[in-house]
Amino acid sequence: MNTIVAYIGDLVEQVPCVSQFEINSRVDKLFNENTRIQGIVVVNKEVPISLISRTHFYQKLGTQYGYHLYIGRPIELIVNTDSLIVDYYHSITEVSKLAMDREEKDRYDYVIVTKENKYIGVVSIQRLLMKFVEVQVEFASFLNPLTRLPGNHIIEEKLKEVIQQKKFSILYFDLDHFKAYNDTYGFKKGDNLLQATAELLKRDFTNKGSFLGHIGGDDFIAVIEHHDINSTCKALINDFDKIVEDFYTTNHLSQQYVIAENRQGVVEKIALVSLSIAIVTNQGQAFESVEELVEYAAVVKKKCKSISGSCYLVNI
Repeated sequence: MNTIVAYIGDLVEQVPCVSQFEINSRVDKLFNENTRIQGIVVVNKEVPISLISRTHFYQKLGTQYGYHLYIGRPIELIVNTDSLIVDYYHSITEVSKLAMDREEKDRYDYVIVTKENKYIGVVSIQRLLMKFVEVQVEFASFLNPLTRLPGNHIIEEKLKEVIQQKKFSILYFDLDHFKAYNDTYGFKKGDNLLQATAELLKRDFTNKGSFLGHIGGDDFIAVIEHHDINSTCKALINDFDKIVEDFYTTNHLSQQYVIAENRQGVVEKIALVSLSIAIVTNQGQAFESVEELVEYAAVVKKKCKSISGSCYLVNI
């Protein structure tokens, strides 16, 4: 998702680096000449080994015999061996978590960044966290405001990504007769039904590591990287049909319909809300593009919605 994913490598800044065999007197001089830096990177040729922070360096030299013991000896004797080293293409979010999971004494040390295993720079925690907040704000702008699920921009990027996978299943969820429900009970209760549906879908997809998005209105989409979907869909339909009962009066439940206008403006008996799940997989058919997949899915959705009650239909 190019718009919102920021790589840690985009934030690097330069600080001095020294060989692991550099004498500590030279490191001391570098710190004195660069008063704003909080650390120096120790490398073996171009490969980073660790970070020597200003605090750690002068704590070592500041002990009773530390100065005389270390000042004329190599830096490798006092380096911090637990430095956080990450690749250029790690995400801002991932690195933020790694940085904050460090021990308290190391938590605000620079993060060392490599590209093809070679040192290219560091990122300060202040710069990292400022960018993390920026990324989170930008990401939030792509979420559906009602369900806080990814919206169409992120969905499109996810489909572009998954279509390259060896196995995938795309599940489109649609609430049948939702307009009639809104007309009968009002938009507030309609929103509550959508939120309850979203929570149900999160249980079976988001919470199990799969992608779930909210296309808009009463349409949702899930993307999973396998074809084992039958048991999930059966359980989901069963649970949906149970929770939807809480959104109707006893009278409507007993008669199993409401009186409302259909999409042509004709007042008639309209069935209670049900869940249609149209599924497109690449198990028996390959798709060259997202456009081809979406076009094919529309056919499956139309067939699925023609079936009365909650159901699911797979394209194979």
